[in-house]
This record gives sequence, C-alpha cells and structure tokens, in this order.
Amino acid sequence: MLETIQAKTMLSTVKKDPMFGLRYNMNLYRGCQHGCIYCDSRSTCYGIKNFSQIQIKENAIELLEKEIPSKRTKGTIGTGAMNDPYMPIEKEVQMTRKALEVIAKHRFPVHIMTKGDLVTRDIDILEDISKTYAAVSMTITTADDQLASWIEPHAPSSSKRFEAMERLSRNGIYTGVLLMPVLPFITDQEENIREIVRRSKIAGTQYIIAWFGMTLREGQREYFYRGLDRQDLKLKEKYKRTYGYAYGCAVPEYKKLYSIFKETCDKLRLPRKMRFYQEEASKQMSFFDGDFL
Repeated sequence: MLETIQAKTMLSTVKKDPMFGLRYNMNLYRGCQHGCIYCDSRSTCYGIKNFSQIQIKENAIELLEKEIPSKRTKGTIGTGAMNDPYMPIEKEVQMTRKALEVIAKHRFPVHIMTKGDLVTRDIDILEDISKTYAAVSMTITTADDQLASWIEPHAPSSSKRFEAMERLSRNGIYTGVLLMPVLPFITDQEENIREIVRRSKIAGTQYIIAWFGMTLREGQREYFYRGLDRQDLKLKEKYKRTYGYAYGCAVPEYKKLYSIFKETCDKLRLPRKMRFYQEEASKQMSFFDGDFL
C-alpha cells in the first residue's frame, strides 16, 4: 500500500556546492527502496524513522509549479541526495517524470543523481531540458555485479547502470559517474577503481567524480553493521577497530588510491570534475519595462 504525505515546500536552496553545482535541492519521496547497506540518509539526524517505508509527497508537483517561477535566480535543481528518484516505485507513480516536465516547461537546469536505469525512460524530457542544462550522474561503487547485489541489494546491477549511461550518452545527455562512496576493505581495491574508470569511458561518460571513503554515523552505522554481519562477521570488528565512532571514514590507502584514480582518468582523458550550468540572475520587470499602453 502506498503512503502519501503533504510537503510544505519542494525546493530548498543550496548555499554552496562546488562538487555538483546545485542551486536548489528537490526530494519527491521520503525513504528509498534500494536498501544500500551504507546509505547516509538513514542517519538519525535526518529524522526519518523507517527509511524503508516509502512516502510519496502527493502535492510535490503542485508546489513545484508554484515555486519555480518565484525563484529570482535560475539555478540547477538537483535530485537524488536523500533518496533515489528512479527507485522501483517511480515506474508506477512517475513523480520524477512529472517533475521533469515542470522543470522543462520553465526552462530550468537539472542534475539527477541515481542508481536507477529507469532514467532512460525520460530521455525525451532530458533532451528538452538539455537545451538549458541537464546532467545525469550514475552512482557506481563496484564493477562487480555480485558484490553490488550485496551492498546495494535492490538497485539495478552495475552492468545495467553502465548500459543506461551508454544510452544517455548516445542521446546527447551530459552523463557522468559518481564513484562514491568507496567502502574501506570492501570496494577499495585498485583493480575495482581502474575497472570503474575504464567501463565509464567505454560507456561514453563525460566525467567521473570520486570520494574515497564513507560516512558512518548514528543510525546509518547500525544498519551498515547489520549488513556486514550478513556477509562477514569479521568486517564489523575491523571497522570498529579502525574507525571507532568517526563520522568520516577515509579508505586506509587514500593517497595511493586517489593517485591511481587520477592517473587512470588522465590516461583515458576522462575529466574528474563536471561542468556546471552558469547561473543567470532573473530579470526583474520594473514598472518602466515593456509597453503597457
């Protein structure tokens, strides 16, 4: 049974975002179906008690229609920070597609962050938004489908994500990879990093952004440890010894791994940063503008 809620607002302002270039953030759902064992959105600080229970913000599109025209600055609307806009429920309710239609109508730029290959369904709208600016960043944490099925149990396989990126790129959509998080002792092998970069290039992606570590805080930590227990009882103890109650957990050989990542990207001429939409200050029509006669 679907659960619906009423949202108070749809677009929150992002003050500064040097990594993704966002001006506004949009969440159409609460909770996520992908069940990734490392998900930071499960952290207690976000106040979502049951993150696996999906809530649909049923007035989201109505709010979006009102809020976008009121924005004095045209800036990139990001989605995918707190949940995946292309999780399975999206196929049925199409909230993301409806939101993209509104964004396209008002000629606003958008940046989608997802693990969902369902994003290819909306290539037609993304092509339209691309006349302004549209970017799709696909999260890839491992090139190994079997490993992905453990750490991201209900998300499409990495192979399907690479295929989706190829389709997006082939249709002229600005597409890249988020190589993050990199999980200590799990996905921090040199070969995994090289393979993700290599397959990203083959898929025609135009950038790849990496972060060699993960967050590990209250709420998220307990869920992550339960995920580790299901696979390897020794891993949890290794994390506890290494990181304790640290919030940010960099991989043990961060500098070496980043050097390998940089070298591989440079060799394949794959940028490690994305290009952003250049914000435009909206023109205010004064009493003296235009012809009122």
